[in-house]
Amino acid sequence: MFKGRHFDRSVILLCVRWYLAYGLSLRNLEEMMAERGISVDHATIHRWIVRYSPELLEQFNRRKRAVTRRWHMDETYIKVRGRWLYLYRAIDSNGDTVEFWFSEKRNLTAAKRFLRKALKRHGRPERIVIDGSQTNREAILACDTTDRLQDRSRRQLKPIRIRQSAYLNNRIEQDHRAIKRRVRPMLGFKSMDSARAILAGIEMVHMIRKGQMRCTQNSHVSLAEQFEHLAA
Repeated sequence: MFKGRHFDRSVILLCVRWYLAYGLSLRNLEEMMAERGISVDHATIHRWIVRYSPELLEQFNRRKRAVTRRWHMDETYIKVRGRWLYLYRAIDSNGDTVEFWFSEKRNLTAAKRFLRKALKRHGRPERIVIDGSQTNREAILACDTTDRLQDRSRRQLKPIRIRQSAYLNNRIEQDHRAIKRRVRPMLGFKSMDSARAILAGIEMVHMIRKGQMRCTQNSHVSLAEQFEHLAA
């Protein structure tokens, strides 16, 4: 993963982890590294974050614990170059993150793409709780119908139950806050590609903190140690 890099992997991992996990700016990290005798430009740190966040997430997904079959689905807003774009997210009944998808649009196509990704990775849920969004309801019905038609197991698959309740979906609204809390100091992303990569890393850190890695049998394993597992 780090072959051919000028800087040691420990420096790269430290910068990536600190940026994704804490309310630090790139220039904060540049200064903090300088205090440790390491001269690295903030633009270089940004390239590391965009480069390695998706790779670390890929490694994390191979170690991710199974989620329950009761989901909560919603979307929240993220600003990119002055425009509000949409982060689709789902959590399960334990509050663990099921899946996420960053989209330029908030429509039926985007909702279906997000759901197909979640269904492919985690299988069929018994129930999905949403707010009053008719678009999300239509997306669930469409993906559920397609999934049952394509099933070759000869089982009689039950339709996914849809529960529409703004009150019951407060659970995911609260979960959005952890992501928004980290994004807020960034004052908006400069491009869709960098936003997608960095959000992948922020979501990964959020899942690690929830204990969603299979290797974390010991609850005392630190975030830094779990990062090392991913980069090994």
